[in-house]
Amino acid sequence: MRIALCNEVLAGMPFERQCEFAAELGYDGLEIAPFTLSDNPEQLSTSEIARIRRSVEAAGLVVTGLHWLLVKPAGLSLTTPDAGVRARTQEVLVRLTGLCAELGGAVLVHGSPNQRNVHDGETHATAMARLRDALAVAAQAAGRNGVTYCLEPLSRHETSVVNTIAEAAELVREVGNPHLRTMIDCSAAGLTESQSIPALIDLWMPTGLIAHVQVNDPNRRAPGQGEMQFGPIFAALERHGYTGAIGVEPFDYRPDGPGAAAFAAGYLRGVREALARSGNHVPKDSV
Repeated sequence: MRIALCNEVLAGMPFERQCEFAAELGYDGLEIAPFTLSDNPEQLSTSEIARIRRSVEAAGLVVTGLHWLLVKPAGLSLTTPDAGVRARTQEVLVRLTGLCAELGGAVLVHGSPNQRNVHDGETHATAMARLRDALAVAAQAAGRNGVTYCLEPLSRHETSVVNTIAEAAELVREVGNPHLRTMIDCSAAGLTESQSIPALIDLWMPTGLIAHVQVNDPNRRAPGQGEMQFGPIFAALERHGYTGAIGVEPFDYRPDGPGAAAFAAGYLRGVREALARSGNHVPKDSV
């Protein structure tokens, strides 16, 4: 399991320094939010993408994937009644699957709650149908680029459209493309699901529908800065042979972004070492 830092946590640093700092803390990679690279990340040139990848790899890291896909450019939505905006948003997603592949990433995490909400005068069913159509397009593009597109269940505080793994799994199965899957965000799941994260892992990992995991506390801080215990979560992932990436994604940075990244690195290193001592052989060569 590779541990990646979601790079917006270090958004105050130049990108090259983000890479260096994450490596110094012991992370294996970066999970990149495209809006941190450009106001129009879907228009990055081949040379710009190559430069970004070189910066990551020069620090000894890899890009594990992309997340927060639709923050920029502004005005995007997959569920709006405006067909032109929906088409523009789908085109951005298609291009981002290519960006992910060129950076060496494996997964795209589709959260972006504001771009999938139910619009005024519209029904929840209409929003779900439009989201499903867009996911089918994104999955086809992901297949062409050799990456996996993940629909992220989010808490009801963020959106009313796809809040549980079961709801996401239903859409994934309806689309029926192996390049479309879902994932577990510990904060969102801790706020929304009726089962614990380890129980969810035990339930859903055997289905093959889980392609990514993000670790954060339901209080939206870094892992270890709240009540959620991550030892049982890592043990469950190890038990099921999970070999994908784990993204560290706090939202409430305490004391600040670099401090939150450093705290998470130390905390997760301790979790892995404790599991190794207890017989769960989690590699200790990184966080």
